[in-house]
Amino acid sequence: MDALGELPLRGLLRGSREVLFGAGTRGSVPAATARLGRRALVVTDPRLGADPATGQLVDGLRAAGLAVAVHDRAAPELPVEDGAALAEEARRHGADVLVGFGGGSCMDLAKVVAVLLAHGGTPQDYYGEDRVPGPVAPVVAVPTTAGTGSEVTPVAVVTDAERASKVGISSRHLVPHTAVVDPELAITCPPSVTAAAGADALAHCVEAFTAVRRRVDELDGARVFVGRGVLTDHWALLGVRHVARHLRRCVEVPDDLEARSGMALAALAGGMAFGTAGTAGAHAVQYPVGALTRTPHGTGVGLLLPYVMAFVAPVVGDRLREVAEALGVPEAQRTGPDAGSVRAVADLVAAIGIPRTLAELGVGADDLPALAAASMSARRLVENSPRELDEAAALRLLRAAHAGDLAVDGQEVGAASGDTEGAA
Repeated sequence: MDALGELPLRGLLRGSREVLFGAGTRGSVPAATARLGRRALVVTDPRLGADPATGQLVDGLRAAGLAVAVHDRAAPELPVEDGAALAEEARRHGADVLVGFGGGSCMDLAKVVAVLLAHGGTPQDYYGEDRVPGPVAPVVAVPTTAGTGSEVTPVAVVTDAERASKVGISSRHLVPHTAVVDPELAITCPPSVTAAAGADALAHCVEAFTAVRRRVDELDGARVFVGRGVLTDHWALLGVRHVARHLRRCVEVPDDLEARSGMALAALAGGMAFGTAGTAGAHAVQYPVGALTRTPHGTGVGLLLPYVMAFVAPVVGDRLREVAEALGVPEAQRTGPDAGSVRAVADLVAAIGIPRTLAELGVGADDLPALAAASMSARRLVENSPRELDEAAALRLLRAAHAGDLAVDGQEVGAASGDTEGAA
């Protein structure tokens, strides 16, 4: 039963030491930070820097006795050079604790600075898996979007213009010490950002649940991302269910706190799942696509996800049947090797404004071979695919996504999905 039946049960799970979740929990950030250091650097972005919530956070930190500096220039799709520059700023302040307040780029920038404060060098020195030699400065991660799951993951993703792609710094030392997830902070998040972040959360959950399953002797910690297991499966399906219930509502009614809470939980669950299991094909291919098109990461992975699901369906059809159930696809419509999950995901992401094809992002047909070749550089993602993803396969997948052909490699997909809103 090991190949199909998940026996013997086994798994590995990583996460933050403390996770505080729920409306109003942002009030605990000062006390949590004061337990970790005396001189805090708050890392946020320009929009949040002008938001009263940031002022309240800084006032609370100072009232707790911390010396506080604020960096409110974190950029989307985190440029790698920003990490080294901010590390110098942090050293001048004497920072001994980082507070990442914002979306994934803010939290990832705090993580990169935490590495450089502890170990020096440049971010490029730590590209890949397990290159960080030891513990880093503590990070308190406070997400204001629901998508990246960075508040509980061992990875920081940067954009490297010289490589024309995104690159990951992956280490168990990068997991933030404390995550404070307050859904109220996402209420002012613009609908387009909510949509892209939510699509990213869904991709994390689906790719973690369908990732390669490795032998028990490969769970010894030599890899940061070890593939799926019984512990990550729980979080992945929890996340899928909450995306299905709440994502469209968050986009359409931004101040619905119940929906925001559901998506905050989905993003956290996705982080808990992929922070150990890892992601795969949709993320590998999106890195060069995002660099070429300058489009948000979540937009790219949301667009690519159904095509990747169709590609892997021949080897993980049993898993996709569980995904379809979690999405709320009616049993009668769970047809084809993917049990209707591919069209359900394609329709859900389209309903929140994610384009259906790479052509809509401005990708030309003649761009596809170079994108396929570039996607192979993300080895941790490529090797996590449950179906072999070589350059030729990536090119077929990209051509399908460019044309809008969900029948990747001619594989049949389920014919109907139904409306997932409120299902499961």
